[in-house]
Amino acid sequence: MKAYIVKLAFEDISPLIWRRVVLPAGATFNRLHEMIQNVTNFQSKYIDEPYHYFDIEVDGLFITNNPLIHEEYGKQFNGLTLKRPSHLKFDKYLEAEGQFLYRYDSGDDWRITVDLEEIVEDYYFGFPTVLMGEGTAPPEDVGGPPGYAHFMSVYHDATHPDYLEMHAWAEGQYYKPFDIDAINKSIKYMKYKKTEWDRIDHENYYVKSDKYRGPKQ
Repeated sequence: MKAYIVKLAFEDISPLIWRRVVLPAGATFNRLHEMIQNVTNFQSKYIDEPYHYFDIEVDGLFITNNPLIHEEYGKQFNGLTLKRPSHLKFDKYLEAEGQFLYRYDSGDDWRITVDLEEIVEDYYFGFPTVLMGEGTAPPEDVGGPPGYAHFMSVYHDATHPDYLEMHAWAEGQYYKPFDIDAINKSIKYMKYKKTEWDRIDHENYYVKSDKYRGPKQ
């Protein structure tokens, strides 16, 4: 099965927070958004507010799932053709451009570069897999890169007067350390293609060995 290995990297954060993910070809921009949300600590699937939507500009298109923009602007936005992400596949844009910028939450203004690293033909699962990554992703509604810097300074300073309050807030935002195994167990339910089990070393649909997902995932 054809698949893409992409690297997702947060902009304006130090040290760098990134994920390397393999996902089958044929995914829509909505699926890409869903994947990014699931490999970070963002929670947009639980939130229905305009500033928590995402957009991508690529090849003269403005792709967004913000309904207010579609209602107000119709087919054009800032000189770009306005498109909904639910039925638009990203394959040709990723292959042609090699990179695009995913922007999420107009309030916090998160920016994540999506870089195409490799096109492979030997990935047989119908869902994404995280291959590598570093760094705990920011919590939802932290205030973008500046707010995140403040959050981190308080979160890791037990002498700060807001230390306990900040930890309680972070727990309420489902702020969790990067756990590749937990994420991969979760995103295997993001199925948008049929898994080719006949090409996978498995027993009763439990993976015995695989170069991408490893054993027992």
